[in-house]
Amino acid sequence: MSGLDWVVVGAYFFVMLAIGVWSKTRVENVADFFTARGRVPWWLSGISHHMSGYSAIMFVTFAAVAYDAGVTVYFWWAMTIGIGIGIGAFLFAPRWNRLRARHGVNSPLAYLAVRYNLPTQQVLAYSGAALKVVDIAAKWVAIAVLLQGFADIPMAWGIGLTGVCTMFYVTFGGLWADVLTDFGQFVIQAVAGLAMLFAVLAHLGGVSSLWTMWGRLPEGHGDPVAGDVTTGLILAFLLVKTFEYNGGMWNLAQRYMSAPSGSRARKSALLSSALWLVWPFVLFVPMIAAPLVVPGLDNAEDSYIRLAQELLPTGLIGLLLAGFFSHTMAMVASDSNVITAVITRDLAPVLVPRIKRMTQRGQLLFARVTTVAFVTSSMALALFSDPDGFIMTVVVSIVAATMGPISIPLMLGLLPWFKRTGPLAAITSWAGGLAVWAYLYWGVGDASEAETVGFPVLTSLVLYVGVGLLRPQADDERAALVDSLGSDPTEEERLALERQFLADPDKGGEPRERTAAGER
Repeated sequence: MSGLDWVVVGAYFFVMLAIGVWSKTRVENVADFFTARGRVPWWLSGISHHMSGYSAIMFVTFAAVAYDAGVTVYFWWAMTIGIGIGIGAFLFAPRWNRLRARHGVNSPLAYLAVRYNLPTQQVLAYSGAALKVVDIAAKWVAIAVLLQGFADIPMAWGIGLTGVCTMFYVTFGGLWADVLTDFGQFVIQAVAGLAMLFAVLAHLGGVSSLWTMWGRLPEGHGDPVAGDVTTGLILAFLLVKTFEYNGGMWNLAQRYMSAPSGSRARKSALLSSALWLVWPFVLFVPMIAAPLVVPGLDNAEDSYIRLAQELLPTGLIGLLLAGFFSHTMAMVASDSNVITAVITRDLAPVLVPRIKRMTQRGQLLFARVTTVAFVTSSMALALFSDPDGFIMTVVVSIVAATMGPISIPLMLGLLPWFKRTGPLAAITSWAGGLAVWAYLYWGVGDASEAETVGFPVLTSLVLYVGVGLLRPQADDERAALVDSLGSDPTEEERLALERQFLADPDKGGEPRERTAAGER
């Protein structure tokens, strides 16, 4: 990398830190820190939702899949996400928003204590938080691999540099810093992605290469189903991603909660869905074409790095690297904010009840300390992991496979069709799905990726629906909570809830939890 490239990267980090400092002025309490009090414009919420699904993993592991197998990477990953979010725009997005607007909920898991009971909320919170630490560790490893490839920076330094910068701006600015940097990162990604696309097309002979290159690629690289990807895997990913990207991945539920209303949250989801169906294909075309530009690579994970070094001029490589940083930092900042919300609002008060009695200033300080602790723990795991194969194992065999069992009780609990489904079905669904995953992951040596991803979520879904039908647990308060999510509150109701929260943050509308037996 040249001096100009490093100037570009340095300028990017400076802007990120400046956004964090500026965003601090907009954060007065935990509602601002976690959901921006519903003041994020729908289009910004939609772009942030879209950007929070990316990380440097796309340019390492998914670039390797594109290099080895071709266009199938778009169909089993990006397309399934885009379709899933489009479905969720009508099922889930407005209901997430109304949890905040009607009940003052600042954490996606806060409503579970009333929807089911406190033990259900706690097992979902702890298992999901543990999964997030592993997921974020994989993203630190991915950005470190790219830094090492571009600039020969040791893995530990790459993880430390990215982690500390992310920790700084999200700790100060909360969700506002997160969505604003997401927008900046969207712009950087657009410039860097288009530059790479045009460079590859120019190298291959012009725009006509978009439809002529397929015959020159290795056999099967133009097929939607190729290599290790099967139709079953694509369908399994569609089911998992529908839950994951509509709130099962908690940070994306926050994007819907931060929009001004349920109807605007739906627009945010539709915008994100459209971006997922179009933009990743633009990014994948250079990766798919890479065998024609840099053939014969021993390690396909280096393919995007080699493309950049081969085709991009000085300065644009720095911008591309800034884009890699932006992807990873966007997702990590997003995850850090929501995990902090879960710990601050759902986990810590159960262990230390006096946290509920903290002042708004005290709760905000506790949230920031928790953010630092979460990012530090994920960095520590990344530092001690073996980068060889770690990323793909985490992305497919762990995160995608366990996300379904963790998210199904959370997501289906929002819907009116399941309001008679109680904590027995939720716990059984969670435990059964994770048990099947553990058996396939550790007990069966030759389970396919489709089986590892699909069977746990199908088991969890069947158990949730089946137990709910056989052992319904009807409850007036549970039904009233679900029914209240069917429409947006009036302006008078919204303002009254906000005044109530500002007067007493502990009584701002968050549902009161149940005990294991259901008493309140």
